[in-house]
Amino acid sequence: MKAFVEEFKEQARVITRDLRHRGLIQTALRKYEVARDRRKGAFGNWQMARQAAAEIKYEAINHLDTYLAEFADKLMDRGTQVHWATTPAQAREIILGIIKSKNAKSIIKSKAMTAEEIHLNDAMEKAGYEVVESDLGEFIVQLRREPPYHIVFPAMHLTRDDISALFEKELGSAPTREPEELTMIARRALRKKYITADVGITGANFAIAETGMISITENEGNARLTAALPKTMITLVGIEKVLPKLEDLALFLPMLATAGAGQTLTGYNTMYGGPRQKGEIDGPEEFHVVLLDNRRTELLADPEQRDALHCIRCGACLNVCPIFKNVGGHTYGTTYSGPIGSVITPHLRGLQDWKHLSNASSLCGACTETCPVKIDLHHHLLQNRRNASEQEPSALERFAYKGFAFLINRPGLYQFAKEMGRLLEPLHKMVKGSKLDPARSWTSTRDLPSMPSQSFKEWWRNR
Repeated sequence: MKAFVEEFKEQARVITRDLRHRGLIQTALRKYEVARDRRKGAFGNWQMARQAAAEIKYEAINHLDTYLAEFADKLMDRGTQVHWATTPAQAREIILGIIKSKNAKSIIKSKAMTAEEIHLNDAMEKAGYEVVESDLGEFIVQLRREPPYHIVFPAMHLTRDDISALFEKELGSAPTREPEELTMIARRALRKKYITADVGITGANFAIAETGMISITENEGNARLTAALPKTMITLVGIEKVLPKLEDLALFLPMLATAGAGQTLTGYNTMYGGPRQKGEIDGPEEFHVVLLDNRRTELLADPEQRDALHCIRCGACLNVCPIFKNVGGHTYGTTYSGPIGSVITPHLRGLQDWKHLSNASSLCGACTETCPVKIDLHHHLLQNRRNASEQEPSALERFAYKGFAFLINRPGLYQFAKEMGRLLEPLHKMVKGSKLDPARSWTSTRDLPSMPSQSFKEWWRNR
């Protein structure tokens, strides 16, 4: 636990001092906010759309058992092989088993945060398989041997010069600052991989129970090639991605595009319902869907925070979060960063090991306000803090809370403490930020507000 906390603090210290890095992120996110607000205006009523989306996800999550069974049955009716994975290890074992059974050598993979969640690439590479990310941003960070920076924009922390230097080193290309040429360099490298890949792996944005179909949203067309060219297709999807009806996509596809990237509609929206059917000329010969739990059902059993499973992974909460804008995506040290990551990571990976993420928040509420499915994010951060302190309260916390309760219930003692605070304030200013400062964890980066010369009660009495 200490290692995760200390790593977060150290990385946060480094990034917050890197003004160039912070400038890149904040400039990019300001442009996103302008585009997002322009697209929100195209909705007849954005707030009503949010309410409708929240109600649909409420229905799906609160009847998840029914909709998952319907989804799986419809898939299997068309020849899809459905696998249920309770843990990340089980999911990796299932996928590696499929790959091994096909005598595969190379794998092409489109963007899938669930694959990052279970560290699938590492497992496949250790097993001796070549794995290539086909999403441009994911391909870039894979070449850099680092995880995605952001749920939607994996390489948003890099400039054109950074990417050009990377391609020059790894792919032997000529230096260029033109975005189109950089894209073509990656495209030429990836085209060969599509043709030679034995297995294609995708994630899923939505899983439609009514029709038993996977919905994948993208801007590059790489997921279509990943699904169409290899003979075997594997989709790894979290069980919370279910939507009840096909018509729900009429709301969720434009909402995801608007909240996620400030677009009217994402470039490619594709539905997959099974392997190649009789009379069809393309598509995979085998289609496998792996439904991942990984403690999602434990979160489902928590009525207070269950709505965190409504998340559609649009990244909107990251884009408005003042903490994310300053410490960056890699600082969180986990698959899902920003407010939603700080809420669900303690559930997915252990409350005590990851409780520090819920404390890395200003509780400004911007995340809750922007969430397209109305997840109560900033209150969930508070609930995580409460649950962590109740589960394993530290000696300092116990002392602090008991001391506060003792003081606040004795008005005379409380008044005396206020007077002493005013008297000692000049002394505190002398030791501010030093090892002698009892509030140095706060004052090392902030100013401690000065105590007022009189309280409201004193002012009222004088009136």
